[in-house]
Amino acid sequence: MLTAKSLFQEIVDNDESYQLFCSIAASGETQGGWENARIAALVPESERAMAPKITRHGADEDKHGRIFNALMKKRGVEPVPVPPEADYTVLLERHGIGLAHEKLKADQPLTVRDIITYLAHSRVTEQRAADQMVMLRKFFADHPEVGKAVRMISNDEDNHLAYTHEELLRFAAAGHGRLIQSTLRACALAEIRVYRDVSLAVMGHMGRILGWSRAKSAVLLAGIHAMYLYERLGGWRRMVALKMPERRNALGGPATSAPEFA
Repeated sequence: MLTAKSLFQEIVDNDESYQLFCSIAASGETQGGWENARIAALVPESERAMAPKITRHGADEDKHGRIFNALMKKRGVEPVPVPPEADYTVLLERHGIGLAHEKLKADQPLTVRDIITYLAHSRVTEQRAADQMVMLRKFFADHPEVGKAVRMISNDEDNHLAYTHEELLRFAAAGHGRLIQSTLRACALAEIRVYRDVSLAVMGHMGRILGWSRAKSAVLLAGIHAMYLYERLGGWRRMVALKMPERRNALGGPATSAPEFA
């Protein structure tokens, strides 16, 4: 029977598909680490108190990238280039989501509006990441090879999501509510399209590696399209709702290390 658990188990059990999966994940996390580090360096003077939290966010993302690279090393495989059509972070930027890399590479301070754009982008993408990690934690929390990594990354993603809720609510209370909601909506609607396209691309590559039948591939592709339809018709709203999180000041301390993956 084709289930999410059996699908991921099949990917994890094959060296080549595992290599591609970890390479895509490592690349995206490392890119997120760089973006957050640049935002922390350019945060406007009025929001300098946020800089340590943004730095912590970036350090967590860097850590995740190292974890995925370490998982590949333990398996005895090397990272492979990420197919352009499967590069989630690059495609998001290309669709105008988040802060453009040209802006981050410059040395001009960001504005409050830029910080809100960054937080809205993070609110949406961290929801996606947290949802994915909840699923992986459900199936693989006790897996001897990837369980420890799944649990650690999942906890971090929950912290990141809590942080975006709390900071966006702070900006909303300061009078930026309308900007926040419009930015969140635009981010979410663009993200669900990018996620659909990346999912189709990744499943295409996995199907070729694992030798899936046409029927199996068709079922998986239909599922991806069905998920997009659900999200387009209203599922995207879970990505834009804001509520005060139970985890307050989730990024208020130093980043946790992962020496066992070094």
